[in-house]
Amino acid sequence: MTSIPSKNVWIRRQQCPCGDWKCYVSYEGEGEETCVAAQLVKSERVSSEAMVAPYVGMVFKTDNDAFEYYGNFARNNGFSIRKERSRLSPQLGVYKRDFVCYRSGFAPAKKKPIGEHHRDRKSVRCGCDAKMYLSKEVCEGIAQWFVVQFSNVHNHELLEDDQVRLLPAYRKIHEADQERILLLSKAGFPIHRIVKVLELEKGIHGGQLPFLERDVRNFVQNRKKIVQEHDALLNEKREIDTMELLEACKATKESDEEFVYDFTVDSNDKVEHVAWSYGYSVNAYAMFGDVVYFDTTYSSITYGLLLGVWLGIDNHGRTIFFGCVLLQDETSRSFAWALQTFIRFMRGTFPQTILTDLDPGLRDAIRTELPATKHIIPKWNILSKVSSWFSLHLGSHYAEFKAEFDLLYSVESTEDFDIRWGQMVSMFGLVSDKHIDLLFSFREYWVPSYIRGCLLAQMATPAYFKSVDLFLKGVFNAQTCLCSFFEKVGISANFQGHEHQEMQYLQAKTNIPIEEHARSILTPFAFNALQHELVLAMQYAASEMADGSYLVRHFKKMDGECLVMWIAESEQIHCSCKEFESSGLLCRHALRIFIIKNYFQLPDKYYLNRWRRQSSLGSSDGHGIQSNDGDWFHEYQHLTEALFAEASVTKERCEHVRKELMKELTRLLNEVRRMPEGDGTAAMDLTESPNG
Repeated sequence: MTSIPSKNVWIRRQQCPCGDWKCYVSYEGEGEETCVAAQLVKSERVSSEAMVAPYVGMVFKTDNDAFEYYGNFARNNGFSIRKERSRLSPQLGVYKRDFVCYRSGFAPAKKKPIGEHHRDRKSVRCGCDAKMYLSKEVCEGIAQWFVVQFSNVHNHELLEDDQVRLLPAYRKIHEADQERILLLSKAGFPIHRIVKVLELEKGIHGGQLPFLERDVRNFVQNRKKIVQEHDALLNEKREIDTMELLEACKATKESDEEFVYDFTVDSNDKVEHVAWSYGYSVNAYAMFGDVVYFDTTYSSITYGLLLGVWLGIDNHGRTIFFGCVLLQDETSRSFAWALQTFIRFMRGTFPQTILTDLDPGLRDAIRTELPATKHIIPKWNILSKVSSWFSLHLGSHYAEFKAEFDLLYSVESTEDFDIRWGQMVSMFGLVSDKHIDLLFSFREYWVPSYIRGCLLAQMATPAYFKSVDLFLKGVFNAQTCLCSFFEKVGISANFQGHEHQEMQYLQAKTNIPIEEHARSILTPFAFNALQHELVLAMQYAASEMADGSYLVRHFKKMDGECLVMWIAESEQIHCSCKEFESSGLLCRHALRIFIIKNYFQLPDKYYLNRWRRQSSLGSSDGHGIQSNDGDWFHEYQHLTEALFAEASVTKERCEHVRKELMKELTRLLNEVRRMPEGDGTAAMDLTESPNG
């Protein structure tokens, strides 16, 4: 009976954004379930020099281990093996195994049917006596298999490396190749063209695949009926599980009025797309929705659905969840619905910047639905594709190409970038390459000189990418159905509402007043970033120009200077590096000018609300614990924030507060527990909202 996968397996999208459906992207460092066919071309052989020939007395833990070892030895020596006989006993089960050369014995004589044309196939068996016999022994309750006979004497020629791989025992079509073959077959490709496409994708010469054209033909013929049954079962499972997902959304809405969800149906009244978000996420977006990352890198094998997740970053540098969508396809129309729905969930507020993967359909949807939002493609989304696109094509020249490509990220002006790009393309003969054309057409979305000054809020960094990856892998942990996936997303989203930043001591490094003042205002995450710039500011020299502006350069470097404009009347400062516009934190060049101007603290306008301590989630949105007995809880929050801010000034303060706070809270808790539980008066309403 045909079965479907027991798990809802999520993999990275492999379809290439170049638009050629035959082209797909491989990702470095992925697990077995996402490895691509090109990686499977590598030889599976163990070097013959490293292998010891089997010998009488050799011990194996299992008979399967012995068969695998003998099989590797055989492949390295020009032949293959097969299992011949086994013997059973009531006490030991199978206790003897015979493995022989594939040419062992003789084919039994067959009578030819009378009156019928019969193709006479010559048998390869020639009575070869090469063999390895095993016997099982149990010692102190542990079973082991011993080699009791071994012969490596053959009565036939052994094959060369390029011949032995074509023996039936070694002609295996790996799972990734199977999926690709079925996809090409569904598209109407004849068998010989399927083989050619696989060779081109792997970057190998004709005839170098680990299987033959007739193997592909047999595989396709055998799988046609199975695939049809499998697809029917998958469609049925998708319909059932999607309806259960909608029921889960409806039930969540009934218990949490701030939960939001929406869905669409197709012409057959079947669910197309589903999107949802939580009250806490909507409130978090109101505070930190200036920059949004829309991740669309994963899709479900089981359901054929694309996953989209909206994420952000809070003032402590933590990844926060805004919303989730499941789409039945990757068209611009589907992306447009997702974006419309997300903005509606977020009460009509548009982000200043949206970060996404490189996708033409998604780009077109953003242009239409978010016309005033700056669209950025982070560096990690570009670099993850470069190796897949160019390593095979360039071969030994790829390392040199990659070095040139990386240098483009440091080019200062758009004009210089265009010139350097043209030089690089000509140098490596990529003038007509479709992926080069795609990258260049998207340059305004990913090239630093084109996007400089766009608000990114520390989200286009390797650290944030790792944080997103951990979040997504946590959500994808062994989900068995859409409802389980929905529950996992809800747990992850709810966890961020209860997560609190650990009190930590922030050590001063410069001991100047600006640093002391910033430490009392910014969160540890934001302060550490500003402190890093402040330390580096000490290494820069500033030269005042006639118009009152400054040229700021590193004391050891003659190039890379920045122009800083200073307007004294309004205390405004602008640096050509545009770091403040990008991260919301002042750069080393601007900080150098404030130090020269003898500022003891930065103007308030340069401490953005998104990086301040008082902007922490759970303390300023009015949700969470609610009381009808005044604002004592908000007063408590303000006091604790002030306490933590003061404690972080020195290590001694931090340790003192930690010790005394635990002692005082324990005393207060024990005192409350000794008080009577009821005194006849109305109890204070201390309930936790669904967002809390």
